[in-house]
Amino acid sequence: MGPVQEKSLPREKIDEVIEGFNRNTGDVLSILEQLQGLHPLKYLPRDTLMYVAERKGMAPSQIFSVATFYSFFNLRPQGRHGVMVCSGTACHTRGAKQLMDGILAEVGAAKTDADGSFTTPDRWLTVRTVACVGQCAMAPVALVDGEILGRISEMHLRRTVRDLLEKEKHDEN
Repeated sequence: MGPVQEKSLPREKIDEVIEGFNRNTGDVLSILEQLQGLHPLKYLPRDTLMYVAERKGMAPSQIFSVATFYSFFNLRPQGRHGVMVCSGTACHTRGAKQLMDGILAEVGAAKTDADGSFTTPDRWLTVRTVACVGQCAMAPVALVDGEILGRISEMHLRRTVRDLLEKEKHDEN
């Protein structure tokens, strides 16, 4: 994999997304969601947020407050694959910490960053905790590339990540 470009989307692309919505502030969530989805590193660079604020006629703090409030927005580059471990009350009491510790051990990480996330140096995988995914009856819960895995054990989560890596290696050959 070549060098990673950690920069904003082209302004023309941002303009195109913004133009697809009404001209009110209530569409900011949808705009940011689309822009993050378009970025190859699945995140919202600071320049993108500043430009959206300018185009929407809003204070940058308003845009940043939306981007930091919702756990599905990323302000740092993400891995090609993602594992989210729910740390809500039900998941916490049913082993979320063991899930997180196990998956971090699987990818060779000693700990997460201050925001509760870890991205492998090759940006293959980002592992992070989220406050709640709303699936308490299935606790503990993890999401792997958006797929909800309920009542999951540490070993099952580790195996799922290993299988993902093996599949990707196989697809490359």
